[in-house]
Amino acid sequence: MPKIADIEGTPNKNALKFILKEPLTWGITHSYDNADEAKDDPLASALFDIDHVTNVLYIDSWITVTQDGEANWQDLAREVADPIRAAPGATAESNKTVTQANEALDNLSPEDKLRLERINIMLDEEVRPFLQSDGGDLHVLSLEGDILRIHYQGACGTCPSSITGTLRGIEQMLKSIEPSIQVVAN
Repeated sequence: MPKIADIEGTPNKNALKFILKEPLTWGITHSYDNADEAKDDPLASALFDIDHVTNVLYIDSWITVTQDGEANWQDLAREVADPIRAAPGATAESNKTVTQANEALDNLSPEDKLRLERINIMLDEEVRPFLQSDGGDLHVLSLEGDILRIHYQGACGTCPSSITGTLRGIEQMLKSIEPSIQVVAN
């Protein structure tokens, strides 16, 4: 059961980032925009059972909870802390999820696998650390021709700047390695 080491605000006033003393996953991102998406995830499901929770993102040793803006964070933070503390730490399930995600890449052509690898290296080095420090992340959904589909997670999922400025910044950065790429947020 993870203990909460710290709670940080994020640039999105409706999201809080909980820093944990032990990991919930090992490199596997869990992101949910509603209770229905989270029905198979006990932690996220428990958080969505709490009034005002609208988004849950967790990876490794942190979890970001986003609310609808109608709750007082001081009260809500106490409420969401209970399911977070009760959640199991990282397990072998994380390894299973990584394997399944890697198997999905088998459908890409060798050329597209190479392209996606280069894109992910740039995202890992230049983008994800900044998004994660603010309680968010992004997940690459697909690469279809010159269209890269991404999904913002956590605090980034409802942050107005992620849909405009951040998205265009990511696209401009990726154009240095893929000149005709278009980045679309889903």
